[in-house]
Amino acid sequence: MNKKQLSERDICTKFITPALKQAGWDITTQVREEFSLTNGRIIVRGKLHTRAKHKRADYVLFYKPNIPIAVIEAKDNNHTVGDGMQQALGYADMLQVPFVFSSNGDGFLFHNKIAPDGIVERELSLNEFPSVETLWQLWAQHRGLNDQQSELVTQDYFSDGSGKTPRYYQLLAVNKTIEAIAQGQNRILLVMATGTGKTFTAFQIIWRLWKSRAKKRILFLADRNILVDQTMTNDFKPFGSAMTKIQKRQANKSYEIYLSLYQAVTGNEEEKNIYKQFSSDFFDLIIIDECHRGSAAADSAWREILDYFSSATQIGLTATPKETKEVSNIDYFGDPIYTYSLRQGINDGFLAPYKVVRIDIDKDLTGWRPDKGMVDKYGNEIEDRIYNQKDFDKTLVLENRCQLVAKKITEFLKQTNRFDKAIVFCENIDHAERMRQALVNENADLVAQNSKYVMRITGDNEEGKAELDNFIFPESTYPVIATTSKLMTTGVDAQTCKLIVLDQRIQSMTEFKQIIGRGTRINEDYDKYYFTIIDFKKATELFADPDFDGDPVQIYEPKGDDSPVPPDLPDENADDDGFTYPESNEEQEWMGIGESDAEYGDGSVRRYVVANVEVKVAAERVQYFDANGKLITESLKDYTRQALSKEYASLDDFLRRWSSMDKKQAIIDELSEQGVFFEALADEIGRESGKEFDPFDLVCHVAWDMPPLTRKERAEQVKKRNYFTKYGEQARIVLEALLDKYADEGVAHIEETQILTIAPFTELGTPMEIIRTFGGLEQYQQAVNELEQALYSA
Repeated sequence: MNKKQLSERDICTKFITPALKQAGWDITTQVREEFSLTNGRIIVRGKLHTRAKHKRADYVLFYKPNIPIAVIEAKDNNHTVGDGMQQALGYADMLQVPFVFSSNGDGFLFHNKIAPDGIVERELSLNEFPSVETLWQLWAQHRGLNDQQSELVTQDYFSDGSGKTPRYYQLLAVNKTIEAIAQGQNRILLVMATGTGKTFTAFQIIWRLWKSRAKKRILFLADRNILVDQTMTNDFKPFGSAMTKIQKRQANKSYEIYLSLYQAVTGNEEEKNIYKQFSSDFFDLIIIDECHRGSAAADSAWREILDYFSSATQIGLTATPKETKEVSNIDYFGDPIYTYSLRQGINDGFLAPYKVVRIDIDKDLTGWRPDKGMVDKYGNEIEDRIYNQKDFDKTLVLENRCQLVAKKITEFLKQTNRFDKAIVFCENIDHAERMRQALVNENADLVAQNSKYVMRITGDNEEGKAELDNFIFPESTYPVIATTSKLMTTGVDAQTCKLIVLDQRIQSMTEFKQIIGRGTRINEDYDKYYFTIIDFKKATELFADPDFDGDPVQIYEPKGDDSPVPPDLPDENADDDGFTYPESNEEQEWMGIGESDAEYGDGSVRRYVVANVEVKVAAERVQYFDANGKLITESLKDYTRQALSKEYASLDDFLRRWSSMDKKQAIIDELSEQGVFFEALADEIGRESGKEFDPFDLVCHVAWDMPPLTRKERAEQVKKRNYFTKYGEQARIVLEALLDKYADEGVAHIEETQILTIAPFTELGTPMEIIRTFGGLEQYQQAVNELEQALYSA
């Protein structure tokens, strides 16, 4: 056997896997080959998307299922033994494992990040690969784990029997949490972006602690009814009869897993504080979901519960740790034990990227001032001052503005898909209701088919809240458009939401991240790979804030004898005019006003409603995010030119590569992975010229200003050169038919032999008969290659 002729896969099966077996590794439970780490970032351009290459380790070795300990990167035998090391170290960093190996089938290069003797890298022969126990003992010793702690750290995960492995970051979050608890840490913060499976992660943490009996009675706290119900029926279902939901202010102490709304166990009056029916040491683990929503404030209802059960281990879960000078998750829980950010989720391809459409409205930019003595539609004289964006839909309503926003939303849906789920975030409930009416009028045809096409889903409206599940379920067509203010900002798992509309002035980074999180879930079954944000109130300027998706920062700084507990949270909803809008939650959102409720108790006007002020769009632009997640604003052509210049130094460089490739489609696929969208580019250049171009011509034209030829023009040039005279009559007919196919459909189609199974080739014989006219498959493929050379030699 000549090792040099073996493929990388052959090296794995013939040399690396046998070496692992010989070292005592269980191939079934401890060795995973071609282990996928990421899905490959989704790159969006226009209405098209593609995935970048995903990261996949040749081998990941596990001490037990879901407890990774080592990575092996394999190369074929034309490489040296250490050629795969840098790649392997990248994968090891992602999995945070200490033992890294590279191999070409001759032996192993072993990189030991925790080498006690200081020798980090050494070569091993094939029969010197370390056993699983050797590596685990080194790791446990380095982490300072005793036998009892090791037992907890290696407690089994829940498995449904499918063999499905949690994603790499979920493994890290679960394993780091279990290890921290094993080592006695009692306050833990996990930061995971919306849509990355926080509840599934929480379930695995609870399951392992519960099964090991390290924690026997567990409380899971959330602040939305729907979150508790979703959790019980989905991720927590395996707990079965051991699980209960605390409701109707009843504390049944015969269960082990308790789920509750914090509102259900607390109240203003002492008798409503149901949690005090449990002894303070009843629970030994409490998990607080969406902990940014209140537990950080020292006087919040959540903090009352946490302080009462202070002896319990407490884990905070959030996508957006709340860090202000007044309130801090980190101050209470400590630094996050693990962070998986929105940016990481998008880069790994687990979260949907987004396109931003910024629409500026003239009155938002310039402000509006009423004429002297002007009255609103209800006869109230409007206070004479300049009203601007922070006033609109709060202290003053321009009805035409609401209608314009509804019109632009509808235009967008008509140009994409009118049944794509959309959430419209409004300033308050009154605004959400007016937006519902405006959208109903803009979409009267579809509302006539089903009145639930547009629904207001807010905390005060039972009919709307009853439709929340239908909005969330991918299988339910209606409602399609949901108008809301606060109710849908967190915890609503709307997998098929493709449009987020921001007609709400958002000043809080925490709230902004939560709202963006409504669109970040991917659902490939329903063609949801990315989503669009339409921003009417400059909320997306927060993307430029360095805090957007950066690491959470502790900024509460007690001085001298100051209490380490952050002081009370000032009202973030206070506006500059001194009027305070109460905080919303599921049970109480601030009620907007109607015609009968246009004044305060002292007779002053709460909100002016103005009907006949002209409002128009001042500016509209689309922004994209590139393959690295960076916002780009240049044209598609400029972006493509930059992407190509990174791949090819010159036109000659590109031409050499193109000529040397047997299959041109491989280059097209490669460039697509780099974010070059040939279809979108063809649309743009085609619109300018009215012609259809080959990817080859698009590249040469955009990057190096070469005049493009259409596919038909290229095909005609080949025919004029009498190119086919060297072939027999039958072969000539086949090649002419291939040339026509190229002119109609492009190069990818003629490179595959499957083309011989369709007309007009079926009239010329079977695929085997056609190939035989060229003397065999190799000669046929050579003829196709030469045809391509002739096509692109112009």
